[in-house]
This record gives sequence, structure tokens and C-alpha cells, in this order.
Amino acid sequence: MNYMNYPNKFNYQANILPSSQGNNIYSPYEGFIRGNMFQSLYKPYKQIGPYRIEAMNEQAEMLTNIDALCFALIDLNLYLDVFPNDKNAVDMFNQYRVQKNELQKQYENKYGPLVLTSDAINTYPWAWDNKPWPWEN
Repeated sequence: MNYMNYPNKFNYQANILPSSQGNNIYSPYEGFIRGNMFQSLYKPYKQIGPYRIEAMNEQAEMLTNIDALCFALIDLNLYLDVFPNDKNAVDMFNQYRVQKNELQKQYENKYGPLVLTSDAINTYPWAWDNKPWPWEN
């Protein structure tokens, strides 16, 4: 069988492996809207660019930034599973983790708990049953 004529052949190219060196990594927001933090791996669909998220208010903007940082952390985590000795990527991961935690704390102080996890804001008295609920605003 001639695999060269097969339309879905594997397209591995060693020169497009991701790297945290140089300018090969998008910012968290740019990676979030593209679905990939690594410029060398981003392939746009046809000639359509990524959808730019325009927040309608401060709360939505904060959530978008938190989502972007969470995406960056997940994508860098996957990269570090394969390249655990990339110090630049580890440093970037830790920087984004600190930024996400700070932004999440600011959000929770202003708008209430964001997620029900052990790292969510802990207040006394317990804040989960405080009104108004998000859909009541």
C-alpha cells in the first residue's frame, strides 16, 4: 500500500515541535482564543482568524482573563509532561499560576465564590448561601 497517496497521512515534522524558547508561545489570551499556546502548532481553519472575546463588563472581563490563564496552565502542563526539564516553561507555568490565583482572589472578593473547590475563597460565615445568586443580579 502506498501511504503517500493516503489523504489522512500522518504529518509529523520535527521542526514544528513546540518550544518555550523565544517568542514561540502566545500570551494566555491569544492562546485561549486559538486553542493552542504554541505558535508553531497553531493551524487556522481555512482563512478564518480566531474569535476575539469582547467582555461586556468588568466581571465578564475578569472571567475571560481567568479562563485564559487556566487554559495556559493546562496547555503548559501538557507540554511539561513531555518536556519536564524546560526551565522556561516551568517558570512561565508558575508565573501564570500566581497571576491566576491573584485574579481569582480579586474576583471572589468582589463577586463571590467562583468555584466549589478547596482553593475557593473561605469566609466566615460561609459565603455559598449568601444572596444574591449570580442569576439574580
